[in-house]
Amino acid sequence: MDEQAFLEQVKSIKLGKHLPEAIYFHKDAFSPLDEVLSEFLIRIAAAIKLTADDWNVVKLYKRSFRISFLNYPTFFDDAYPPLHTSNTVNLVQKSVKESKYNTSENPPILHRKELFITEDHPHYEECCHITQEGEMAGLYENTHIIGFKSSWERLITKKGYALVDGRLFRQDALNFQASDNDKVIDRHKTAIVRHGLSVPMRNLAKHGYLNGEYSVFDYGCGRGDDLRELEAHGVDATGWDPNFRPEADKFNCDLVNIGYVINVIEDREERIETLSNAYNLADKLLVASAMLASDDFINKFKPYKDGVITSINTFQKYYAQSELQAFIEQTLDENAIPVAPGIFFIFKDKLEEQLFLEKRQRRSHHWKQLSSRPQLKQDKFEIILEENRDLLESFWQHCLSLGRIPITEEFEQSLKLKKLVGSHKKAFNLLQKHFDTTDFEKAQEERTQDLSVYFALSFFGKRKPYAQLPDALQRDVKALLGSYNDAREVGKFLLFNIAKIEEIEASCQKAIKSIPAGNLISSKSLTFHKRFLNDLPVLLRVYVGCAMQLYGELDEIDLIKIHIRSGKCSFMGYDEFYSSPTPLLRERIKVKLAEQEVDFFDYVDSFQPTPLYGKSKLIDNSFPDHKKQLGFDKKITKILQPPLPKTKIELYKMIKNSGYQVRGYRFYKI
Repeated sequence: MDEQAFLEQVKSIKLGKHLPEAIYFHKDAFSPLDEVLSEFLIRIAAAIKLTADDWNVVKLYKRSFRISFLNYPTFFDDAYPPLHTSNTVNLVQKSVKESKYNTSENPPILHRKELFITEDHPHYEECCHITQEGEMAGLYENTHIIGFKSSWERLITKKGYALVDGRLFRQDALNFQASDNDKVIDRHKTAIVRHGLSVPMRNLAKHGYLNGEYSVFDYGCGRGDDLRELEAHGVDATGWDPNFRPEADKFNCDLVNIGYVINVIEDREERIETLSNAYNLADKLLVASAMLASDDFINKFKPYKDGVITSINTFQKYYAQSELQAFIEQTLDENAIPVAPGIFFIFKDKLEEQLFLEKRQRRSHHWKQLSSRPQLKQDKFEIILEENRDLLESFWQHCLSLGRIPITEEFEQSLKLKKLVGSHKKAFNLLQKHFDTTDFEKAQEERTQDLSVYFALSFFGKRKPYAQLPDALQRDVKALLGSYNDAREVGKFLLFNIAKIEEIEASCQKAIKSIPAGNLISSKSLTFHKRFLNDLPVLLRVYVGCAMQLYGELDEIDLIKIHIRSGKCSFMGYDEFYSSPTPLLRERIKVKLAEQEVDFFDYVDSFQPTPLYGKSKLIDNSFPDHKKQLGFDKKITKILQPPLPKTKIELYKMIKNSGYQVRGYRFYKI
């Protein structure tokens, strides 16, 4: 094979980890390669007297006739394997350069191993889990400082984690005496120093539970980092830990957090008892969380009971998302609501649970002020309105937020309004007669849709039916859907229809005309920004809502893709989505609705992740730099021909080769 043929072959390769100057991939990924190229690589390795054990990763240079054979002996054993040796072959000069790192204290290391292998590889899912775990810990925020072992380990420590057997250990683990006399498990070793609120606590804060209104108990609080942070913000918080706070009392609080505790308890019965004890202390809500991992990762360790023993003699019971949910629900006989990977809310207060779930489906609006209809002369009510506009405007906004007339308890200034006009209904009727009230009709329609979505989702999965609705929800149902049975029938009908491909396709066709922006690939998929989720037809809101019930909140997600024919829904997160003309893909989550499974994927390259093209199709003028994005995308289509490059550096180099350079959203001739 000559240099030209080699460079053409390299240019056509789609698999592997793509950097600006080279492509990397594991030798297990040779099968998709062109046979001529794969045979050529094997011959070159043999020619420089490398055995099959001397290398496992190949590096192909994109702009020169060079190949590097890299040896990562622990590629599948270590989460972030170190480089031992590198043999670089210069095929023009017919020379070989060997570099050894096996004695170095700070060797180069690999990240994002899933990029080096194919999706059908038995270790692919495990590699994705490792990368996703690192993303959640914030380890990839600055990819330019993580290429070597020492800097990577310093970063892990700085973020408040410890690396044990390739997995990140969090604080807030429990320390009991092992019940099995022939095994003493060092549970206290899983508690590490962490700075800032833990992920479970951050989820409580996001949903408004750490505003000071609720008391908090941290069951298995470790060194108390969460407690110090909560107390600093005036939250009534306390906790207990058998190793660090054994003298503390355990007592009931509104909210109880048992964070990454059950996964370090080696006895299943004790694990069940611990989870039950934590739940018994919660008056309103329990937050339970545990570590996630794939079977491939778990199989690398020495089995012990239903988990594994780590290298530092700690026990770990790793879960899959669905397995953890099933364990919680079987133990407590309660609904476990996923709010993030490995994190679940379990409500003891069932009315609070319904309010939480219903609030998820309720859209919010900033309604316009009342706009007057033409009046020939000022009547008595017009005078009252002028003198009491703030009161009546407040009442009107409350009607819009509910989609119905509020009862006395629902409007704080009810007594004042009744003295002025007579009753809520009379005030509403007078407002309707004197003003353009189309906003109220829209509010009624939207609130009815929100309720329909809520009742549809209440049938999805294994959620137990509610015997009683919160008072406010009962009033909503009566005013907008007729009766509780009518509401349930509406929900069942919607849920049944998300399995019908023709209904989903028709709704996607309708959605692309009604949402502000989106990308519809006929009969295949609809992609849109999460901001437009509540603008979708009701059936698609149910479709995505089911996926969210399995995955959790969309905090780190930007785009949503509905797969029309496969019954799947994908969530994609990008770096700098709002500020870059070509934001970089960070993570992708695929939810299989029929199987009720969640797959986590990360296709981001450590240095040059995949850019998003055509962002202007997915945003409207409510986004920053919308007009600039339109101009950028229009220019790209003029100067570049598909297929577009897979990395940002390659993209900008191609633009440069076309006679331009880019700064921000603008093109400048060179």
